[in-house]
Amino acid sequence: MAVSSSTVSASVPPFLCCNTTKIPSFKVPRHTPLRLCNAKRTQIWVKRSCFNSTITAKVAQQSDLQYRKLGDSDLQISEITLGTMTFGEQNTEKEGHEMLSYAFENGINALDTAEHYPFPMKKETSGRTDLYIASWLKSQPRDKVILATKVCGYSERSAHLRDNAKVLRVDAVNIRESVEKSLKRLNTDYIDLLQIHWPDRYVPLFGEYFSDSSKWRPSIPFVEQLKALQEVIDEGKVRYIGVSNETSYGVMEFVHAVDLVEVCHPKNCNIGLLSYSPLAGGALSGKYLDINSEAAKKGRFNLFPGYMERYNKSIAKVYMKQQCNILRWRKSTD
Repeated sequence: MAVSSSTVSASVPPFLCCNTTKIPSFKVPRHTPLRLCNAKRTQIWVKRSCFNSTITAKVAQQSDLQYRKLGDSDLQISEITLGTMTFGEQNTEKEGHEMLSYAFENGINALDTAEHYPFPMKKETSGRTDLYIASWLKSQPRDKVILATKVCGYSERSAHLRDNAKVLRVDAVNIRESVEKSLKRLNTDYIDLLQIHWPDRYVPLFGEYFSDSSKWRPSIPFVEQLKALQEVIDEGKVRYIGVSNETSYGVMEFVHAVDLVEVCHPKNCNIGLLSYSPLAGGALSGKYLDINSEAAKKGRFNLFPGYMERYNKSIAKVYMKQQCNILRWRKSTD
């Protein structure tokens, strides 16, 4: 699902995050308004030139989807977008094309990929998702597709994505190589939204719930990351930039960095949100409800039949009812 600045002499772009903030605007000497969006899982936008990505009236009339302006950018993005994390791992190229076509025929106008997709990350399959998208894009008007991709954050296990690197960092060299290779795989000359997939600094992520101080490491300064991103924007290779899997601290540090270098920034914390996995990994689609289906046999919850049992016991129902009554009372006093 997707919901989704001004003038300055500095050349560093503002960050848009998954929960964003608006700041007073001023004017930029070229068309480069930058934006902030999102906070918990975040994305940021910077404008490189005046592209028009509005949805045609015909498509809008055919679809029940709503379209939202992303931050204060010129992007009108469908409230549901298509993620492609498993394209090339759980489907064929033909099936991928069918899914993409079905989505866009029904009003979706944005898709999301990443340089290391499909997932799980493997050297032999990295980039296959982009290739599936590229072959589909050949039959589509490029300006009708909002294309988002991501550059990896710090990683010691993804060196195969770079020509000469043992560790991936969010610095100018890595960002440039990532963008160049993504453009080549996707067979396009620009990316609508480039996001930092996860932070360069140490942050507990992907199942790690508590911070481990022993894992602290020096990180690329926020301003340096922004300057590197500004370069690919100025070259016309990227329209907007964003962050993903970022913390509220990281989001605000990017905002602060933008202030320090006097770059365009969002007004009034105007943060847009692109939340991923809104269907809970497919659980909310209903495909696991038939216990005899192939999907259900592979579903993790079905391997542990007693997992949800505690929520169905009478004592649990009593407490849930009490909580509901408390909520009703609280709402009635508003």
